[in-house]
Amino acid sequence: MRDRQRAEELATQGIELSVGDLRDPVSIDRAMEGIDIVYHLAATFRDASVPDKEMWAINAQGVKNMLDAAVRARIKRFVHCSTIGVHGDISGPPADESAPYNPGDIYQETKTAGEKIALEYIQQGKLPIVVFRPGGIYGPGDFRFLKLFRSIKRGFFVMLGSGEVLYQLVYIDDLIDGIIKCGTLENVVGEMYILTGNSPITLNRLTASIAAAVEAPKPRWHFPIAPVYLAGYMCELFCKPLRIEPPIYRRRVDFFRKDRVFTIAKARQELDFCPKVDLETGLVRTANWYREHGLL
Repeated sequence: MRDRQRAEELATQGIELSVGDLRDPVSIDRAMEGIDIVYHLAATFRDASVPDKEMWAINAQGVKNMLDAAVRARIKRFVHCSTIGVHGDISGPPADESAPYNPGDIYQETKTAGEKIALEYIQQGKLPIVVFRPGGIYGPGDFRFLKLFRSIKRGFFVMLGSGEVLYQLVYIDDLIDGIIKCGTLENVVGEMYILTGNSPITLNRLTASIAAAVEAPKPRWHFPIAPVYLAGYMCELFCKPLRIEPPIYRRRVDFFRKDRVFTIAKARQELDFCPKVDLETGLVRTANWYREHGLL
């Protein structure tokens, strides 16, 4: 329902829509007729109701289907959206584009496979491609952080662990600016860029800043990670075969235990990528958008 509403909003803004499926090459060919630049951002995100084979079909094989269609359509530029998640936990921060692959779940594994397919097409000279890896995306229109905003607003949030792990966010407007540059600037074809915020923050600072944005007290409670991680494993074990979204799962717990710190030096130098929206401003804008849409 939410995707349908978004599609309707785009249509009202004069954007031409073409309905298709990454598993259906015919629909992809139809969508690429008369197109010069393709921005491939579609993917299946983490969801217990989605079978692993479907994740592979969309996030990996779907990338190949898109690339093959782009070759047939003689696309002038193909911009592929990967994720910083292909690096998993960062042991020697900050990581750059050359950091090793270290996917930690099925989503990251399938996105890694899709990225590798795109890199193969670059190496084989089949298509002018640019790959980017976005960091944690937030801002108006985002729903992934809505639960965090709500729990802090209602005073229910409990920090797992110390809260001193590092995370790196990018505001949606800044990310879009970087994506467009990947598709339009000269001399960037065949390259890969990490697109995220200027610097990492601790989860303690993030939650305190969200509390300020939603006008709530700063979270004070902490709880050990290990028992919650074990509970997440048990929930996945029982819920996934039934395609039920677990009330808690390990990926969410990983948010509290893994450092994700990156450098955007390459994007700064070659794309002139300069994130402009500071964290506090971006969080206030996000909170206001949630309020305006009756979500907070």
